[in-house]
Amino acid sequence: MARALVLEEKNLLSIRDIDLDQSLRPNDVRIQIVTVGICGSDVHYYTHGRIGPFVVEAPMVLGHEASGIVREIGAEVTHLAVGDRVCMEPGVPNLASRASKLGIYNVDPDVSFWATPPVHGCLTPEVIHPAAFTYKLPDNVSFAEGAMVEPLAIGMQAATRAAIKPGDTALVIGAGPIGVVTALSALAGGCSRVYISDIVADKLSVAGAVPGLHAIDAGRDDVTGVIKSATEGWGVDIVFECAGVAPAYPVALDAVRPGGCVVFVGMPVAPVPIDITSAQAKELRLETVFRYANIYERAIELLASGKIDLAPLISATYPFDQSIEAFDRAVSARPTDIKIQISMAEDPA
Repeated sequence: MARALVLEEKNLLSIRDIDLDQSLRPNDVRIQIVTVGICGSDVHYYTHGRIGPFVVEAPMVLGHEASGIVREIGAEVTHLAVGDRVCMEPGVPNLASRASKLGIYNVDPDVSFWATPPVHGCLTPEVIHPAAFTYKLPDNVSFAEGAMVEPLAIGMQAATRAAIKPGDTALVIGAGPIGVVTALSALAGGCSRVYISDIVADKLSVAGAVPGLHAIDAGRDDVTGVIKSATEGWGVDIVFECAGVAPAYPVALDAVRPGGCVVFVGMPVAPVPIDITSAQAKELRLETVFRYANIYERAIELLASGKIDLAPLISATYPFDQSIEAFDRAVSARPTDIKIQISMAEDPA
């Protein structure tokens, strides 16, 4: 039995003991969890009980953005040692699947992903995880930053899908956690200027403080108009749609230049209309993102290099025994909040 934050059913969380598989296999490691971030998907399962086809039908431990310390290694593990500071990729694919062999294991139908029904997450003091999907943290990366590697990997997947060329310009629609890490990834990937829009001015104040990011208040200004003015009517090379709301899609198609690229990162809760004819008239390249594949090590290296600073995105950290309060704050979506984290243990670093 293990103490954990358990989603009992929609709108009901509890901190209690739950029976989890704690057996260590030869290629696994046992990890003491130090920090866990609250993701929008965690909040969505809490408030809606489902995301698309994934439905919470039994009590489930939440959490998938995590860092920790290796406390035990399996008999066949050679690249990790007890005491290593690590972060963990939460999605474990079937390595024999066609998707894995193609290098796109993020879309493997057999993937086992923390806190995606019926798989338990990591908001518990200790987890067992495959060593192959467990990564050492450099000494200059904190546990809090290590727990941010997971959302950063999504931003880097988006930047990779966009096939950024040095000097490109981009617009990111949505200044939530994923929007901001996507904007940072676009800058690190070679964009000369990145515009980021949102209707919440307080969120934009965080993003706009980063050199190279230009905030657009969509509640006050016409986003397409601002982009056209800044690009002499041409449009940006790339638009990253990270809001997942219906009004954002026409803006994405209008703001991108002819022959440009639109990357769909945000996931709408319901189908949204897209004007395919407008996309065809510009001969746009349309890309989609679902999680990430073969990104985690690169994300850690980029974070360690100092080219991306995630610390300003962490709005608050709650102790584990206040996890329910932390989730309720995340649900309230305070305009100044970007990322809420939970500390499972005292940061030994």
